[in-house]
Amino acid sequence: MAKEWVLNMATNRWGLNKKRRVGPVSAWIREVAPRSLQEWETAYYARLEQMLAEQGIHQSPQAYLRELGERLFVKITEVLRAEVEDITLEECVAYIRNLVLRRTFEGYQREIETIYGQLRQLLGVPIEPAPDDIDRRYQVDFLIPVGAYQIGVQIKPLSYEHAPEIHAWRQRMAKAHRSFKRRFGGQVFIVFSRRECRRKIIANPEVVTAIQAEIHHLRQRAEEGG
Repeated sequence: MAKEWVLNMATNRWGLNKKRRVGPVSAWIREVAPRSLQEWETAYYARLEQMLAEQGIHQSPQAYLRELGERLFVKITEVLRAEVEDITLEECVAYIRNLVLRRTFEGYQREIETIYGQLRQLLGVPIEPAPDDIDRRYQVDFLIPVGAYQIGVQIKPLSYEHAPEIHAWRQRMAKAHRSFKRRFGGQVFIVFSRRECRRKIIANPEVVTAIQAEIHHLRQRAEEGG
């Protein structure tokens, strides 16, 4: 398993499995629809030979694949080995700290900012980051001021819905959000995010309508002096 991981990682890193190296194998095998490994091998070699000729490479397919394997061997035994031997204990410690702290935080910030930008555009009202004390006490990420009132917004990844202890989490959230409403007059809305085409989008878009309704409600209260 460990060798397979090293081979796979090195092959991907140096692009030895790219189309320009070994051909569009996924497309080729669908064209051939082989009934046996031998049939696929014969068909593959024929296509690879033609590709090599078009690239001006004067090698047999078998010799060409062996050369790729030899390149992989050199990369693993020379380049990777030198890189591994150059790694220090302190670099490993710093990497783990950076991974679980800085990278996690930066990823969280990007997610928050992405959803924040979408909400601000959809709602067309000011949205402010919650001060640290309000964030910690009431578990909200953003505030939407409506006159003397505040609406709270909490952003969570959709995977949170399937997290362990979800029921306990919901109870804690509900308690904190009830306290928020008693103090600031507005409800807290949870906005779930999910990834689509490498960007974060709002997974529960109906929450936007609910926030708009709450804004309208609080504005009416403010006008009535409630």
